[in-house]
Amino acid sequence: METFYLLMNGIGTALVPFNLALLIFGCLIGLFVGAMPGLGSVNGVAILIPITFIVPPTAAIIFLAAVYYGAMYGGAISSIMLGIPGASTAVATVFDGRPLAQKGEAITGLTAAAVGSFVGGTVSVILFTLFAPPLAKVALAFNAPETFALMVMAFATFVGLGGDDIPKTCFSILIGLVLSTIGLDLISGKPRLIFFDIPGFLHGVNFLVLAIGIYGIGEMLWTLETTKGAVKISSISFTFKDVVLSVKKLKGTMMAMTIGSFLGFFVGILPAAGATPAALMAYGITKQLSKNSAEFGKGAVAGVVAPECANNSASTGSMLPMLTLGIPGSPTTAILLGGMILWGLTPGPLLFTQEPEFVWGLIGSLYIANFFALILNVALIPAFIMVLRVPFAILAPVIFVLCVTGGYAPTQSIHDVWLMLLFGVAGYILRKLDYPVAPAVLSIVLGPLAEKAMRQSLIISDGSFNIFLDFTIKPIAATIMYIALIFLFLPLINILKNQLFPKKA
Repeated sequence: METFYLLMNGIGTALVPFNLALLIFGCLIGLFVGAMPGLGSVNGVAILIPITFIVPPTAAIIFLAAVYYGAMYGGAISSIMLGIPGASTAVATVFDGRPLAQKGEAITGLTAAAVGSFVGGTVSVILFTLFAPPLAKVALAFNAPETFALMVMAFATFVGLGGDDIPKTCFSILIGLVLSTIGLDLISGKPRLIFFDIPGFLHGVNFLVLAIGIYGIGEMLWTLETTKGAVKISSISFTFKDVVLSVKKLKGTMMAMTIGSFLGFFVGILPAAGATPAALMAYGITKQLSKNSAEFGKGAVAGVVAPECANNSASTGSMLPMLTLGIPGSPTTAILLGGMILWGLTPGPLLFTQEPEFVWGLIGSLYIANFFALILNVALIPAFIMVLRVPFAILAPVIFVLCVTGGYAPTQSIHDVWLMLLFGVAGYILRKLDYPVAPAVLSIVLGPLAEKAMRQSLIISDGSFNIFLDFTIKPIAATIMYIALIFLFLPLINILKNQLFPKKA
């Protein structure tokens, strides 16, 4: 009852006219920031922090949290409409969101992304409200061995992303892992794979550079080849009835919503994990467990819902360790943590008792921000689908400029722009050879996390891999690792079963 009372006070704080105006404005800015390739919530929140010094801390955190929330919604827009992930958190949305738009079902994709984001956000805020203290303790139980086991489980789901051609999928994963090792060694600090001694490789391969190259430039080259550059993708009308019909198509995505929402929140509360791994894992697991897994990658609505539920759920989950432990759960919450310190607040267990108005005002604002982000997203669908009315001969140069901007923005290095163009050509060639590019893109995200966790674990265990497999040493890590092995061998078992017991025509 006390929690309910505190929550009502928090919602009341968020509904103060000034705070509410900042919240709506923040959601709108977040949608734009999320949709622009190369910006994302990290850059958006960092750029806007100086503005918050002119308002009280509670209003400031409500505004920045709304920007963060809106950016999670907005990332799906460019992923679906242009095939360019607005941020790393939205790359999994490209896999099925873009094919939906190309089939003339952009409204379905955008509606699925908006509703999925709303469901994921709502579930995570409720979990946050009810279980903050015990979940913070769960997050603390995840050390290097548990993190590595979780990463292995994510890699195991990648096998399902490449269809039945497991050798090509494994090749794609290995390419991504090699690219993830470029730069400075995590432990010794020595340079690795610095090709031709080019200094630009010292900071490694930025994930967005790879993703925008493959899904932006590569997609543009593929479309230009297959359509001879003279295509007008679609001319779509928009009515409220279209949205209602799109919502009805989500009836069969309950499993995707459940997996995305709960898995996203769980991964989000883990320090240094964040929304990107959550979205990728949710997509992979949903595909593995779906009865219609063959539709994934071709415009499956569940393939949009699962990652969008996960990344919004994880964005809320990542705030939990920030508030309760003073440990950021994602790069964006790390910036929010710095903002709190600048505002004179001390994140940690005492924050809930010393600054209840601040904490519960933030939690209450998440409920309201979730609602307004949904309303804004649906209301702006007509503006989003105008993109599909533009002839591709005009759209292609716009996509190219956005890709170059997105490739330059993260590190502000021309080296990354050339690298992005190279990845675009490579992605186009891989697509022509029928190699899946999704596992490569995903493995470059989790590669550094997995390597760091594995090497730290082996240092702890004096080089023994039993730390991952022995229930008496690390029960959580061993449980996750064996679940990962099940995911890994499921496609192999299905292939073997089809060969031994072929279906009769």
